[in-house]
Amino acid sequence: MPADGPSSHGQHLANMSRYTRRAFFPLITLAAVGLLWEVAVRVSGVAEYLVPTPSAVWSRLSGDLSYFLFHGLITLYESLGGFALGTLVAVIAAGVMAHSRLFERTVYPIALLIKVTPIVAIAPLFVIWFGFGSFPKMMIAALITFFPVMVNTFIGLRSVNPTTLDFFRLLDASEAQVLIKLRIPGALPYVFAAFRIAVPLSVIGAVVGEWFTGDRGLGSVIIVAHHNIDMPTLFSAIAVLACIGLGLTGITALIERRVLFWHDSQQSGPAV
Repeated sequence: MPADGPSSHGQHLANMSRYTRRAFFPLITLAAVGLLWEVAVRVSGVAEYLVPTPSAVWSRLSGDLSYFLFHGLITLYESLGGFALGTLVAVIAAGVMAHSRLFERTVYPIALLIKVTPIVAIAPLFVIWFGFGSFPKMMIAALITFFPVMVNTFIGLRSVNPTTLDFFRLLDASEAQVLIKLRIPGALPYVFAAFRIAVPLSVIGAVVGEWFTGDRGLGSVIIVAHHNIDMPTLFSAIAVLACIGLGLTGITALIERRVLFWHDSQQSGPAV
């Protein structure tokens, strides 16, 4: 046991060093873009109501951080609630589809129809049906995340190795055992690939819902700032949204690496 201590500590430091190296170049690039943006706006003399400087955006954001945190947490709550709801329904639907061709032929065209319908066109209906609280925004977020999770989960459940499946049949494994020990583990990489797409989409869905259904959340902040031609506030809200999306994507990648440590896709390190 004592020999494992230094080794684990060294591995932890190595992981931290790897993450630092991965973040270094994006941060340098972001800082360079911000500097060029600042210089370009100041030199060109563009009015603040058209394009604010990064310093003006930072001043607005840091000067009223509690305001943006309050609305950001509301948007985060709505997006996570919608993501959870959409994922739950999608996984159940995919599981039934994987075992029923009739259900697949019935549900998949309807899901595809929902997918190709612009979410902005559907959002006003949710206001009429569900009111102005958080629930309609969660429903919109769930709707926009449903399709990618359902399709990927369905493909994952169906994409089992035929030889391995025959081996399970030879051992007289039940359908439940095949599902738990073969289909679900094999589908997890597909599911997490869908999560990488669906998590940012859930934030988009929540924001779109906030455009139509309330006075709270970063979506409403953006709409009010747009009407008031308050570009520093608008850009600050966008920056917070970007941080939320980046944070959720990073957490998803971290969970994926912990859960799929055995899969080949994780051997080269996390890709956020």
